[in-house]
Amino acid sequence: MNDEPPPELLNSDPKGYAWQVWHDRTPKLVAKIKDVNSYGPKECDALDALLAEIFSGVMEPLGTHAHDREAWAGWGADHFGKPWLDAPFLWSESYFYRRVLDAVAFFEPGRWRGVDPFAPLKRAELSPPDDLEPSAAGASGQAKLLAALWGNHADLSFRMGTLVESSSTELVCDDSAKVWDALSPGAEVVVVADNAGRELLADLILIDHLLEHGHASSVALHLKPYPYYVSDATTADLADTLDHLAETDGTSCRRLRKAIADGRLSPYVHDFYCAPWSFRRLPTDLTVLFERASLTVMKGDLNYRRLVGDRAWPATTPFADTVAYFPGPVAALRTLKSDVAVGIPPATLKTLDADTPDWRVSGGYGLLQADLRERAPGSGS
Repeated sequence: MNDEPPPELLNSDPKGYAWQVWHDRTPKLVAKIKDVNSYGPKECDALDALLAEIFSGVMEPLGTHAHDREAWAGWGADHFGKPWLDAPFLWSESYFYRRVLDAVAFFEPGRWRGVDPFAPLKRAELSPPDDLEPSAAGASGQAKLLAALWGNHADLSFRMGTLVESSSTELVCDDSAKVWDALSPGAEVVVVADNAGRELLADLILIDHLLEHGHASSVALHLKPYPYYVSDATTADLADTLDHLAETDGTSCRRLRKAIADGRLSPYVHDFYCAPWSFRRLPTDLTVLFERASLTVMKGDLNYRRLVGDRAWPATTPFADTVAYFPGPVAALRTLKSDVAVGIPPATLKTLDADTPDWRVSGGYGLLQADLRERAPGSGS
């Protein structure tokens, strides 16, 4: 692979996916946050001001009250004071969600401290009948693995957009065999979660299967430390999902709670998961965890973008080339809902581009990709 990566995806292309996110999805999301919460004038005005800033102002730093102002001041030095639409998509989208929490006083003393602005949407996601939840008793491990992949359909921010969610599902790349090869009774697995609700439900069913059937000795479930990207899973969402599972599959729920109690299933949070960077900037402590893991499973679209880089990769670029920096064996389970895609066979790419021009963003196609090459200790960057 060329040492010089392709350019980052920006917000400024009127024909690009990022432009559609900011101009269609983001206003709908802000309206929805105000609609489903009982915020007062201060919070509602702050949300409206954020939206106005995105479209007609320049990107402002966090206020002096913010506990993480200093960190973001360094991270945003190249972007603050410039139009939002001139910034990289991954960076600015992450900062937008931090600013939403600032607008609703999530971190500040008062009645809204610690109140997830997306919680009503997440709870509703668990309510409908779920065809993505395979029975723990009847489904194969492969069915549960694929259910965890297609559970990524359950992305509340995706549903805010104008694009119609595809009802079809087609796996464009399938490295399932590699995933199962990496698993064994002594395997230590890391699952980096994406969405709460039905996706996390499918993830938990898969994790239960891995532990119960001897495919792993332990699983670390990495969650967001606070609300992020509308439906990304936090520890509170894990508790809600286990409560739901107790009603639909009590046996699996009891096993999972026992696994948490005895340390075989370990919920884990890290502030880096809400930072605006790709995984090439992993902090040392996370790097060590991934080095030690038998397999790290990255769930969902955002983790995929952070793993391979939110860049204009040619779609035929080998997946292994884009993740060679990663400190341990890694697999990605992802429903395609944004521009970035790598590892697509040339013939498949030609067919997709000809027959389904929106295949990258429709949600109807999935990738199950893995790179199990051994890394030298300390090789991660």
